[in-house]
Order: sequence, then structure tokens, then C-alpha cells
Amino acid sequence: GRLEAVTQQMGYHPQYLDSFLKMQHYLMHMDGPLPFDCRHYIAIMAAARHQCRYLVNLHVLQFLRAGGDPQWLRGLDFIPPKLRNLNEINKILAHRPWLITKEHIEKLLKISEWSWSLAELVHAVVLLAHCHALASFVFGCGCEQDEGHGGRGSLKPLSPGNQCFCEATAGNGCGQELLRINRKRSLDSCMELDSLRERVQRIHVETEGREEMRLLQQDREEGEERGAEADAQDGRSWLSPPADTNGEVAGATNLACYTQDPDFGYQDFARRDEDQTQVFRIQDYSWEDHGFSLVNRLYSDIGHLLDEKFRMVDGLQSSAMAKRQGCEPSVFKRGVWNYIHCMFGIRYDDYDYAEVNQLLERMLKVYIKTVTCYPEKTNSEMFDRFWKQFKHSEKVHVNLLILEARMQAELLYALQAITQYMI
Repeated sequence: GRLEAVTQQMGYHPQYLDSFLKMQHYLMHMDGPLPFDCRHYIAIMAAARHQCRYLVNLHVLQFLRAGGDPQWLRGLDFIPPKLRNLNEINKILAHRPWLITKEHIEKLLKISEWSWSLAELVHAVVLLAHCHALASFVFGCGCEQDEGHGGRGSLKPLSPGNQCFCEATAGNGCGQELLRINRKRSLDSCMELDSLRERVQRIHVETEGREEMRLLQQDREEGEERGAEADAQDGRSWLSPPADTNGEVAGATNLACYTQDPDFGYQDFARRDEDQTQVFRIQDYSWEDHGFSLVNRLYSDIGHLLDEKFRMVDGLQSSAMAKRQGCEPSVFKRGVWNYIHCMFGIRYDDYDYAEVNQLLERMLKVYIKTVTCYPEKTNSEMFDRFWKQFKHSEKVHVNLLILEARMQAELLYALQAITQYMI
């Protein structure tokens, strides 16, 4: 009966959780351009770019339950060329989305045996952006560290009888009856949202109380001197990924088969005065005026669900964090949002970016940049040791802002490239 970790964490904000679950359920389990097994495999590919074992393990199970071919789990060399061709756009979107061009889109859509349709590609792009951003949330809230160690992020393993190992066939992989059964078994579709909300509210009240007590006890044990020393650190040591005895990222070898060009990662976006042409101006292409209508036209109703989620996170209250900075909640949230978009080269002409340094403490900026740009480099200390004066729910709120701002940034670049291709 344990709720999985992402649901627990988002449950600190039940209205947002409702919106998130509706969108994810539609994306993964309802009718759409892509077969069900392919959706989960694309999610595996996206999560593997950030070495997120938590999401990879989750979607491996769901891939098999949807009738996916177990051979595909041996890696990218064992999947159809059509799916493998998605690897390049997956890599770029995950780390440097400003490099996406209409040529990448054209290459996938060109007439051939393995070409994508526009509707299929939009579905895939939303999946990739969703899973990249969700990986940031998983690492930012510590779900990845808990996974596999019996902590709050542990996934309840499925018994062999609950897994679908049938051979993949044409179309959606499994027969319609099996798909109906699989949908019924899935976490998102077997729980009513009202019931889920009640459970989450009970759990997060209890969890937050335990978390505050744990932090108080931890502070007593560490002592003021050690705490002051830790707070004075410049944060660079926290940017080092957890390593095994060989100095490699823990678990990376397990996911290597799902990635190519593993050294390709985030690089600081070019300064505006160095390359004016690269800057993405939100006034020229925005979600509200351009992205929403395009995605909704090619993948029916997903635009409405995404838009609801963006609006929901914008409406969450952050009065304590804003009060600490001496500003209104909306000003604080806009500072976080615009700072994240700025790291991906998206600029707002009507915003004074000097406010970012005034609103966001340096260590908070380090945290936001790490979780946004290279979440796999976070470690178990970061979530607990940042902003001790804030409640657990307020830390989760910041991670929700990171999730949604990052997802929208990736979508804007991909949808703009699709628009340019269509013109």
C-alpha cells in the first residue's frame, strides 16, 4: 500500500498532484499516436540520459507489462531503427535544447521505411521533455538516493505473474484485451484521484513532522561549529556525482546500453553579447501564443493538460520563501522560473535579470542549476541541507518549479523547430 516516492513528494501540493497525474496518465496510458510499449521505451531512453535508475526501473516494468519485447532491454542496438533514430534529439533536448534545428526534425520525418509522422514526433517530444524534467525532480527531492535502499522512494516490485512478457507484434504490441488489463493494473489508472489525494495528505503531514524532527536532531548531533562550516562551503563539493571505487557514477554502467555519446552534457549557454542569434526570445515564440496551439493540434488535448500543469505550479503559494527575500510570492516564483529559462538561453525582454541575484541566494542558485542542468550530479545531502529554515513542502515547491520550467523550455525549442519545418 506504499505510495511511490514521486507521488509522495508531489503530495505536499495535492492540487498540483492531481494535474500531474492526469497529464501523465493521458501521456502514457490513453489513446495517442505512439504504441504503448514504445512510450515506455522512450521514457527509458530519456531517463537514462541523466542516469536516473529510479525512472528507468519504473518504465522497464511498465514496458514489459505493456507487452514490450524483452530483447529491447538489451540496449539501443536491439530496438527498431525508427526508435533508435530518436536518440539524437533525445540527447540534444536533455542537455542543450538550443541546438535543436528544423534539420533534426526533417531527418526524422523524411519519407522512408522508418520515418516518423508529425503526430508521432510531437508525442515523442512531449515524452522526452516530461521524463527529462521528471528526472530533475527525482534527483532534486532525493527519490533517486532512496530508490533501492528501502527508503521512502522504494518501488514495490511486481511479482512475475503481474509482468507481461508476451512477444511484441505489429501496432501497439499487445492485444486490446491485454492492454485493457494492463491499464487497469497501472498505478495511475487503478486509483481514484480523490482517494489518492486523501492518502497523500495524511502521509505528507506525517512525513513533514518526522522530517522536521529528524533535521532538529541532526543539527544537535552535528553541533553549531560543523553546521556553520557546512553552510559556509561554496557548494562545489556537492556538485560531484556519487562515485564508486573506480570513480565512475554509481549505476551508470547499468544504463549505458540505453545511451550513446555519454560524454555529451550540459554546457553553459553562450553569453548574449557573444552570439545574439542564439538567444531564444519569448516574445517571438511563447507557449501561450505558439506552442500550445501546435502541440494541441497534432496531439489532441495534451496541450490543455500541459497548460493546466504550467498554470497550477504558477498558482502554488510560496509565502515563506518570498517573505525571507522581502518580496511578493509571484516575484520570487518568476525569478526562479526566469533563471531556469535563462540557463537554457530563453530570455524575457520585459524582465530585469539583476533581480535574480537579489532574490536568489547564491547557494540556492547552485542548487537550482545543478538539479536543472545536471541532476545526476546531486547527492543525498543537497535536499536536506539547503534552506533548513524552510519546510519540506517549500523545498518540494522549488523542485516543482524546476520541473515545469525545464519541461516548458525543452518543449519551446522542439516545437519552434517543428514550426520552422512546417513553414
